[in-house]
Amino acid sequence: MKKNIGNVLIGAAVALILLSMSVFVVDQRQNAIVFQLGEVVSVKTEPGLYFKVPLMQNVRFFDSRILTLDTGEPERFITAEKKNVMVDSFVKWRIVDVKQYYISVGGDEMRAVTRLMQTVNSSMREEFGKRTIHEVVSGEREQIMTVLREKTDSDARKIGVQVLDVRLKRVDFPLEISDSVYRRMDAERKRVANELRASGAAEGEKIKANADKQRQVILAEAYREAQKTKGEGDARATALYAASFGRNAEFYAFYRSLEAYKQSFKNKSDVMVLDPSSAFFKYLKTPSKAGK
Repeated sequence: MKKNIGNVLIGAAVALILLSMSVFVVDQRQNAIVFQLGEVVSVKTEPGLYFKVPLMQNVRFFDSRILTLDTGEPERFITAEKKNVMVDSFVKWRIVDVKQYYISVGGDEMRAVTRLMQTVNSSMREEFGKRTIHEVVSGEREQIMTVLREKTDSDARKIGVQVLDVRLKRVDFPLEISDSVYRRMDAERKRVANELRASGAAEGEKIKANADKQRQVILAEAYREAQKTKGEGDARATALYAASFGRNAEFYAFYRSLEAYKQSFKNKSDVMVLDPSSAFFKYLKTPSKAGK
């Protein structure tokens, strides 16, 4: 009885082991290839639970997600002008035909990456060699990336890989050229700045001279108007004085004498030596004549 129970337990254990060796799970992020004695017998691209023949079949899994190939260090390329540029790029790719991928590169990701890098570099050299620096930096950059993606994808399909995108992160001059370019750009900017400053200074002097000229013209016109107004006022005052004093000549003479006395005897210390019979003292001697 005990022997039978032991045989049952052993059989159950063997069955569980065989079952565990017969079952495998494909994740939604993976593809799987089932091999039998080294030969591909099936490909599993849908996620789920699958079975295989234990001991005779084995399974290998491959990542089906989008992967990034970053070149790391910038690569040197030559443009149509025979100018060197440093290009930093990256590639987005994924496995779409896992069986072809295994047959072509043995399922080795490093071999696939090497193949992609060779294709991208070859395509870049061809495209950059057709274009000028301006075109590769800004003018036709989008067009270059589109052509690179199409060419690389066409070649990558041969190894079961799809290239989703090829991007140029940065296109620069080599370091030894960049310094001279930056110095030339700096000198050019300074030259333009100096020209603008000189032009501004000249324009400023022109505006200042024009303002000074207008100021002088305005002052001259104002002085002329003032003198004209003053002359008219003096003429009118003279006419009024003449009209007023012409009515009484004696009073005018008396008024003039008073003004003369006022100007002559401003201070107590003033001294005047005159003949007492002088006409200057006429109204001091006989002030009653002023009332006539």
